[in-house]
Amino acid sequence: MSEISQQTKGLISQYQTWYRSLHPEENTLTIHVDEVASKMASFYEKIRGVIDYRGEHLLKKTAIERKLKRRLLLNKIQSNISLNGNGNIEKSIAEPLIIELIQGGHFPNDTIKELKIKEVENSLNKYIFIIKNSSTPSNEERNKVNLQNWLIDIAACEIEEILSPPSKEKALINYMSSLIKERVTLSKDIRMEDKEVKTQIYIATQQSLFNLDSPLISYNLIKKWYLDWDNLSQEKLKEISEKIYLIRKKIEKAFHHPLSEKFYKVCERFDTPFLVLDDIISENLPDVEEKISEPEELETLIKKVYQKKVKTLKSKLGRAAFYSTVSIFITNILSLLVIEIPFTKYFTGGFNFFAIGVDILGPTFLMLFLVISIKPPKKDNLRHVILETMKIVYKTDREVVYGNIKIPKKRGLILKMAISIFYLITFLFSFGVIIWGLHNVNFPILSYVIFVIFISLIAFTGVKIRGRAKELEITPEKGTFIGFLLDLLSLPLLRVGKWLSIKWKKYNVIAIFFNSLIDMPFQIFVEFFDNLRGFLNEKKEGIH
Repeated sequence: MSEISQQTKGLISQYQTWYRSLHPEENTLTIHVDEVASKMASFYEKIRGVIDYRGEHLLKKTAIERKLKRRLLLNKIQSNISLNGNGNIEKSIAEPLIIELIQGGHFPNDTIKELKIKEVENSLNKYIFIIKNSSTPSNEERNKVNLQNWLIDIAACEIEEILSPPSKEKALINYMSSLIKERVTLSKDIRMEDKEVKTQIYIATQQSLFNLDSPLISYNLIKKWYLDWDNLSQEKLKEISEKIYLIRKKIEKAFHHPLSEKFYKVCERFDTPFLVLDDIISENLPDVEEKISEPEELETLIKKVYQKKVKTLKSKLGRAAFYSTVSIFITNILSLLVIEIPFTKYFTGGFNFFAIGVDILGPTFLMLFLVISIKPPKKDNLRHVILETMKIVYKTDREVVYGNIKIPKKRGLILKMAISIFYLITFLFSFGVIIWGLHNVNFPILSYVIFVIFISLIAFTGVKIRGRAKELEITPEKGTFIGFLLDLLSLPLLRVGKWLSIKWKKYNVIAIFFNSLIDMPFQIFVEFFDNLRGFLNEKKEGIH
């Protein structure tokens, strides 16, 4: 029998608290929505999820963000938002928002307590007050709009936490962060305060464990820096409002830290034992402590969980690839119908069906190839997972080091220029080959640009998905000469794809179309149908 570390015991205790919270209290009023209206809304949300796909783990937050922005805008237009000196918001926003989320299938029916309405209302009041009373270093409208959008994104994260507290995930994040902090060393030439190191590890842990996006990480950082964020006094709220712009700048600075990628690389390599332990504890409550105290039993559980994860990983990645491709594919078809075909028809006198086929199927087959070519972890990887999991579960007197964070070597001016010129050559060569290929199949000139945009987006998304496929691997990947050449030639495409993907999230044309012309009328119809169903049921009850 081995001694379980105090940190692991603490994690188990937090998981047990989470497990008890799953069982609702008796005689507690919960929010109920009509099942028929819910089926319609849920079907629509599935379509929206494909169009504006950002990952399964972000579906709830994305939906809250979208619906909250729409409701705030609608209420502002109708002058139903009562913004007085204290920044209060009418209760009418919180309850319909929660009902709409339940109708859309984002939260189960009859599980959210009615008391949550007041919590969401208080949360919204807080963010509305900050938006109204925020001060920026400049009076530029752009700064105010960006800050407002950022705060609404943060508010969406808080609302999701209120309705579905991620206590288990946060416990694992804190557990991993504390162990990584103990097991990472910094080279002597690095000058970082302890608080700064903890912040970088905290960010990297969230990215590697659960692939959280910047709004969620930003919200978690704010909660960590301001422990009373859930219940700010009026005085504190005014203070936050005055310096919210500086808080945002501080978070952005943390995201763009020159060593952030170094911390992420360490966390990404060693996140597997923590993910495995998460499943072991979750599936074996409440007697998990007794089971894992025996190394032989723990090894059996690790093997079982690991094999299950390997089996489900490919299907999970396949879904991500499918939804990402469909989202881009729909926009590709739209650009073809609205821009490419009319342009080709009126300026060149006709269009090439083969070129259209390549335009549509080229990016799709690239994604298919990237997903099919994903290899499962090597057999030797399981042995490393077992060893590393035991290192975090059991108390040990030996020093465990995950890595040494070093400052990248400085390059001289001549070497920098030579590398930049070489990179420019590879950039021109990579895109030159694509353009040469398109020219040979008689692609219209306008289609060159659109094809490169979509092939770059698909390439970047595919490589990100392939990166997630390595979440179970601990053993470092060995480099090959062929791999070096592929990296060299594909890097320009991936860099462009990364830049475009950021713009894609902001300016997804299909998503904007749905937000502007379909979302609001559809929700009005669902609410009318829900009220009509309620009216009919009331009349039926009156018939004896």
